[in-house]
Amino acid sequence: MADGTVVKSFNNYFTVAVGAEEYLCTQRGRFKKEGLRLLTGDRVGIAVQAAGRGTIEAVYPRASELVRPPVANVDQAVVVVAVTRPEPNLLLLDKLLVIVERTGIHLLLVVNKADRLSDPDGENDGRTFWNEVISVYRRAEYPVLLTSAKTGEGMAELREACSGKVSVLAGASGVGKSSLLNALQPGLRLKTGETSSKIGRGRHTTRHVELLRLEPDGFIADTPGFTAVELPEMEAPELVYGFPEMLPYHHRCRFSSCLHWQEPDCAVKEALKRGEIDAGRYEHYLDFLRELTARERRY
Repeated sequence: MADGTVVKSFNNYFTVAVGAEEYLCTQRGRFKKEGLRLLTGDRVGIAVQAAGRGTIEAVYPRASELVRPPVANVDQAVVVVAVTRPEPNLLLLDKLLVIVERTGIHLLLVVNKADRLSDPDGENDGRTFWNEVISVYRRAEYPVLLTSAKTGEGMAELREACSGKVSVLAGASGVGKSSLLNALQPGLRLKTGETSSKIGRGRHTTRHVELLRLEPDGFIADTPGFTAVELPEMEAPELVYGFPEMLPYHHRCRFSSCLHWQEPDCAVKEALKRGEIDAGRYEHYLDFLRELTARERRY
C-alpha cells in the first residue's frame, strides 16, 4: 500500500498524489457506511493498480479540517486582500481572520495588487493608507506580505512561505488569488477573472477545491472566492481569541467574564484609549460581538 494525499475529488473519484505520481482512485464502500466523507487534503493509503488507477484502502487521522473551503490537513491559511478593485473590505478581512484563528491554523496575510498603489502620474498614492493598515495587522502579530503578481513584488517571499506546506487561499472574489498562483507556479495557467465594473467584485473563476502542486514540495488550494461569511459557532466570550492584540489585556480586567464592551474597569478599553489597540479593529470586534449575542438570543 502506498501513502499519498487526495488532491482532487469529483463524482466519487479521487486523484491521489503519491510522490511525483498521481492515481485516479475509488474508495472502499465501507467508508460511506461508516459516514466518512473524504476531503481534499486527506492523507490516505491506496492499493496501486495498473494504468494510473488505485483504490483507497485507508484514511489517516486529520491534523486539521476546514469547513469552508472543505479541506483537511491544512498547515497554513493565506488570506488575500487587494489594495483596490475590489475596494478593501476590512470588516470582511477581520471576520476571515477570526474564522482562521478559530481553526488554530497558521495565518499569513497577503496584500495583493501592490502595483496599483500609485497611478502613473504618482497621484492618488495609496501607500500611506496601506502602510498604516499593514502596521495595524503587524502590531496584532500577523505576518503580512505586500505582493504583485504583475510586477513580482513579494512573490519570492510568498513562495518561501508556502514551501513544504499545504496552504489554502482565502479572500473575496477578484483579489487576485488565481493570478498569484499562476505567478507562484508557472505553467498552471489558471483562469483569472476581471473585476466587474458594475459591482466592484471579481467574477468567480474557481468552482471546486483542488490542491495544486507548488514546486518543489508544497501544495496550495485554489478555492471559490466569497464576499460574505458566517462567524463560526462560538460563544461571545470566545471572540476575544480572534483578536490577538487584545489578549495581553484580557486577564487584567476587573471581571473575569469581561466582554470588553459595556463593563467598567476594562483593561482592553483602557488600552484602546491609549492607542495600543486599533479603533477600527475594536469596532469590528463589537460588530461581531453583537452578531454573536443576537444569535444566542435567537436560540
